[in-house]
Amino acid sequence: MIVRIMGEGQVELADSHFAELNKLDDELLAEMESGDGPGFRRTLHALLSKVRELGTALPDDALEPSELILPSPDATLEEVREMLSDDGLIPG
Repeated sequence: MIVRIMGEGQVELADSHFAELNKLDDELLAEMESGDGPGFRRTLHALLSKVRELGTALPDDALEPSELILPSPDATLEEVREMLSDDGLIPG
């Protein structure tokens, strides 16, 4: 799956990693619902770091369609809330 991190670029990520990423996504969703700003920031950074760690960065000139778009590391709680689906940022 091709994942775009807004403001950074794209990474290719194996579907087998999504169970691990969904745990962080669930934590992020809970922190957003409770209004835990510091927890939200910490978990967002952990989620994006994990995507970078597990994925393979695509070249900057690659123009692959992104199947999943994640917010930038400096996104606000409100900006991320607008990106959410019922499943959080990561479906499943």
